[in-house]
Amino acid sequence: MKSIQTRMVWSFLLLIVLVVGVLGSVFAALIWNYYYGGSQSSVKQRAESTAALHGRSLSSLTLYGQADYMLQNLSDSGTTRVQLLDHTGQIRIDSDGFAPEYRYRTADVMNALAGQTSDWSGLDPYYGERVVAVTIPIWNESRIVSMLRYSSSLQEVDSMVQSLIQMAAIVGIAVILLFLGLSLFLAQRIVKPIRELTRAARYMSDGDWTRRALKRSDDEIGQLAETFNTMVSELNKRERMKNDFISSISHELRTPLTSIKGWSETLNEGSSEASQEEVKLGLSIITKETERLSGLVEDLLDFSKLSARTLQLYTEILQLNGIVKESVQQLIVREDRTEVKLIDSYSDEEIWVRVDANRFKQVMINLLDNAFKFTLPGGLIRVTTKLADGKAVIIVSDTGTGIDEQHMPHILERFYKGSAVQGGSGLGLAISKEIIELHGGSIHIASEKGVGTTVTLTLPQALQNQDC
Repeated sequence: MKSIQTRMVWSFLLLIVLVVGVLGSVFAALIWNYYYGGSQSSVKQRAESTAALHGRSLSSLTLYGQADYMLQNLSDSGTTRVQLLDHTGQIRIDSDGFAPEYRYRTADVMNALAGQTSDWSGLDPYYGERVVAVTIPIWNESRIVSMLRYSSSLQEVDSMVQSLIQMAAIVGIAVILLFLGLSLFLAQRIVKPIRELTRAARYMSDGDWTRRALKRSDDEIGQLAETFNTMVSELNKRERMKNDFISSISHELRTPLTSIKGWSETLNEGSSEASQEEVKLGLSIITKETERLSGLVEDLLDFSKLSARTLQLYTEILQLNGIVKESVQQLIVREDRTEVKLIDSYSDEEIWVRVDANRFKQVMINLLDNAFKFTLPGGLIRVTTKLADGKAVIIVSDTGTGIDEQHMPHILERFYKGSAVQGGSGLGLAISKEIIELHGGSIHIASEKGVGTTVTLTLPQALQNQDC
């Protein structure tokens, strides 16, 4: 498997090689056209200028006269060599005054024999060097009597072009190596934090939740590291909450089971000797602890259904005051035992809501149970219903111990318990929140330590004649 760093380096390298190759090719083409094209143009211009100035004079002379005329008027051509060829391509004389025995068959000469001024570049077959040549036919009436061949050596041009191309190649290789090093550096900077994230995730998979990714920059990788650390912190917190929940629920289950087992054994062993009051007390305790166990199991089942999104609501349109009053009447019997006063106040106007009656009562009973649990003797619990902004509102407030400010952001989270010494599963408020939200409503909790807590439920209002 190729690493991201390797793929990035290869991608950068291929890209820069492609760019350098294209730019180098363009540069080479420009250099080639500039030097070789310039040399060819210079020789051709000189040849055409000679033809224009001396063509008529040369055409009226014999071949020997043309040779003499060329030596007198055309031999001073600087670095350009001038040759007089007969109609077969045989050299008659050159600008140095020599007449070597050689017949040209190069393309420029063959085209000139056909009556066209032509240029050619290549290795001169006689002098053995690269040249650029232009050959002009000299006419006498309708026939070609001779040809003037201008040629210039490309040795210096070749040397210059070769030096420039070598220099460009060196610069191109240096640029490629520079970008290769830069790509390695950049790839390492990008990949290093990813490797750290991978290493931290691997440690986490092995059970070490203390690892954190190091945020090296404020870019996307840095944000990823920060998000990863936040995720680990949340997972740590949830892991602690889960462990606390397991410990708490184990204790909550063991306590009633111990009571049930103890009283069962007591009643079983001393059934004949036990007094009527003792039997009645034992059965009462067994009944209460059984109900307590049943409540814990119901919370766990509801939590499981909510987590799996399989909780079904059987809704119907009901009068809000009626179902709230039923919930209040169910718990008002706790007034005498707790010495806490429960006061209910209902809206004068009818408020209709679409709810699952059993689930809504479950929420109300949970809220009232919490209020009784955390309100000291002599305290007050108030239940109010009203209509506000077209929505049904239920308010449950108490004068209890209140909730610490540090616990408020988490009070509706699953498994969360403000104190380890508090009883319960830590699921009641979380389940209540889920049920209310399934009804399309919301739950809001406001609390002040030592003053009390207010829970506000909001539900959509339904029309009385709306279809169920």
